[in-house]
Amino acid sequence: MRPAVLNPLFAELTGLKGVGPRIARAIEAAVGGTHVVDLLWHFPSAVIDRRFAPKIADIPDGALVTVTATVGPHQVPRHKRQPYRVTLHDETGELTLVFFRANADYLKRQLPEGAVRVVSGRAQAFGGGMQITHPDHIGTAAEQQSLQAIEPTYPLSAGVSRKPMQKAVRAAVNLAPPLPEWLDPALVAREGWAPWRESLLAAHAPGGEADLVPETAPRRRLGYDELLANQLALLLLRRNMRRKPGRAITGDGGLRNRVLGALPYRLTAAQSRALDEILGDMAAPSRMLRLLQGDVGSGKTVVALLAMLAAVETGAQAALMAPTEILARQHHAVLNRLCEGAGVRIGLLTGRGRGKGRDLLLRHVAAGAVQIVVGTHALFQDEVAFNDLALAVVDEQHRFGVHQRMALAARTSGPPPDILVMSATPIPRTLTLTAYGDMDVSRLDEKPPGRRPVATGVMPAGRLDEVVARLVAAVAGGARAYWVCPLVSESGALDAAAAEDRYAALQTVFGDRVGLAHGKMKPAARDDVMARFAAGDLSVLVATTVIEVGVDVPEATVMVIEHAERFGLAQLHQLRGRVGRGGAESSCVLLYAPPLTETARARLEILRRTEDGFRIAEEDLRLRGAGEILGTRQSGLPQFRVADLAAHADLLPVARDDAYALLEQDPELKSPRGSALRTLMYLFGRDAAIALIGAG
Repeated sequence: MRPAVLNPLFAELTGLKGVGPRIARAIEAAVGGTHVVDLLWHFPSAVIDRRFAPKIADIPDGALVTVTATVGPHQVPRHKRQPYRVTLHDETGELTLVFFRANADYLKRQLPEGAVRVVSGRAQAFGGGMQITHPDHIGTAAEQQSLQAIEPTYPLSAGVSRKPMQKAVRAAVNLAPPLPEWLDPALVAREGWAPWRESLLAAHAPGGEADLVPETAPRRRLGYDELLANQLALLLLRRNMRRKPGRAITGDGGLRNRVLGALPYRLTAAQSRALDEILGDMAAPSRMLRLLQGDVGSGKTVVALLAMLAAVETGAQAALMAPTEILARQHHAVLNRLCEGAGVRIGLLTGRGRGKGRDLLLRHVAAGAVQIVVGTHALFQDEVAFNDLALAVVDEQHRFGVHQRMALAARTSGPPPDILVMSATPIPRTLTLTAYGDMDVSRLDEKPPGRRPVATGVMPAGRLDEVVARLVAAVAGGARAYWVCPLVSESGALDAAAAEDRYAALQTVFGDRVGLAHGKMKPAARDDVMARFAAGDLSVLVATTVIEVGVDVPEATVMVIEHAERFGLAQLHQLRGRVGRGGAESSCVLLYAPPLTETARARLEILRRTEDGFRIAEEDLRLRGAGEILGTRQSGLPQFRVADLAAHADLLPVARDDAYALLEQDPELKSPRGSALRTLMYLFGRDAAIALIGAG
């Protein structure tokens, strides 16, 4: 159970004074959560410096000033459209305060004639004098010190303005209790870090612009707290998965040798090394939990198949789970082709097929007659029961969560299966540790022979007609092309609209040889368009990023990406990887809308220079920061609220080592520090991992 001391932080936002349901919804959009604790991690993005306190005669035009003066007469407007004016004066001159649609009674209470008041706001020259329109602050002389302070401002969303957000964050931070120290005292001393609550208060009270960056001591301390919670959670998950008894899987090599002998090429050194690591894990009595990371076209599928055949050689079954139906069908076709002549029965199970054929397949799976089953999330359904599932391969793991991984493991009557996860998204090593820290990692860092490099060009959008003309010539020569439309919004609705506009424009050129695929279409209709493109019925496929992971068309040789400057490097690399999969020369055109920012220019230049996905991923992290890479909604990678993986990368291995040592010494987290660490994990929402401490 969550410690009672944290309960005020996990109350709803509406529990804060002045935060009603409407404001709460707007704050939720800005901070990404519905609880008070979410405001703690919403750090200032700028500061307003109110320390400049000149005499009235010395006020410069346009300056942000804090003025102490005596209230003079009020000028009440005769008409509603006229402003309400209040004159202030000191020994050097007069200043006018201007209010539109004013509440006269309120202003008379706030600014009683003859009283001394401290007023802060932006001054402007007007009509030969100085005025402040709608001052930010009005207070008594006793409040001068607080009014002259440096004021933090926070990222906002529609429906919440600066003051309500500041007030809500201040109220949330004031609820943060002192908590027992969970960090290693030697680390705290070495880094010069303050306790948790003091660090939080400091992060929300910047003394200037320099205090807003993630490299400051308070932000590093809080970032490390989150990284430590993340690493503890992953190690607890790993320990829990491995506690369950596994089995040694060692086939005789017969099926593997037949498939290897039929391949038109030899495995690369990277494929052989990864396969040895996987087979070594499978042969051990403990459960395998391994990530196979490889760039597009690095040969992951063959490695996964050989691992599955090792399981089949023992008389057991294997399953391969893909994120989409089209990808599942593609895997099924590839595995069938590779296993031709090996006598291995491979079944396909998706959410679409119903009826006698499906029922028969389920019976054969349950009886063990189907040795390898390829499918989508349909493999999780209760009606699916394996006879003896020894290995589960999950393609594109980051589209599935840990819970689905566990659900697949439960679909067998025997011991839980070994798990191999494949990811075609090159992830920087830092992110690999935070996303897959519960797994061992194998990397395929070279491409099979025969894969040609993709010629990549960068062109301004003004040359679009030239690109279309070249595309017409390529299609006339039998080429097939993707045309990817810009990333416009997170909702996908605007992306779909952009794709529809480009589709309509290209229809006037290519007629019925052009197709359209985007995320707002029904999956069956989208799959049908992609299948027609794969079959050659369509020459040009206009699409959004739905093709990033999906259809494999070796005949496609041209990729055009509009507004390439709006995409991340890793995503551009994934999209480019859709071409160059056959033997023909391939090209990729990156269209951009000038002027480019320096970062966007650097991104496109890196992509033009290299096809090394891992190098591109590291550069993407450096240029954009982890927030954007991790924050992409479809990725499912861990969302960090405080830790900045570009700025705090040096702290991640420290957190990893600390978490390892902690669980070695105190596996149940029962010591005083262990108890404090439980509080830390609750604070950062790692409740599910805490439940695993006593499990198994």
